[in-house]
Amino acid sequence: MGTVHAIYIAPEGSAHMRKVDEAEALASMGLKGDRYCESTGYYSGWDECQVTLIEAEDLEEIAAAGLQVLNGEHRRNIVTRDTRLDDLTGHAFRVGEAVLAFDRPRPPCAYIQSITAPGMTRALMGKSGICALVVQGGVIRPGDEITVL
Repeated sequence: MGTVHAIYIAPEGSAHMRKVDEAEALASMGLKGDRYCESTGYYSGWDECQVTLIEAEDLEEIAAAGLQVLNGEHRRNIVTRDTRLDDLTGHAFRVGEAVLAFDRPRPPCAYIQSITAPGMTRALMGKSGICALVVQGGVIRPGDEITVL
């Protein structure tokens, strides 16, 4: 179906997203070391996602329009390649060693724009990715296949 293009985590809300070579997905929690797994995210306790995914192709389109989104400014954990995230709606899917399940679309928010650049929220409309639950833990790496179960 597609692959993992890149992985990002941030230790707390508003912290810079750091690109990592691998991430450990923890069942029912999120990615080890990420703000939502650690309950230190901006939305912790009321609107958090265990794992967020966004399409590389959408980020490239936004970057071509002049906004910086290719270094984690999108605030999403997993950047996919050749994966239509809408096709994951209602499904569980394998990502590397982990199994995730579609939770809901993740709309952009004014908060992302407040820590990035004017126009970011509008640029992400309809392109801001999804939330997923960690059903089965495991390591995820760039290049791993994404397979609907």
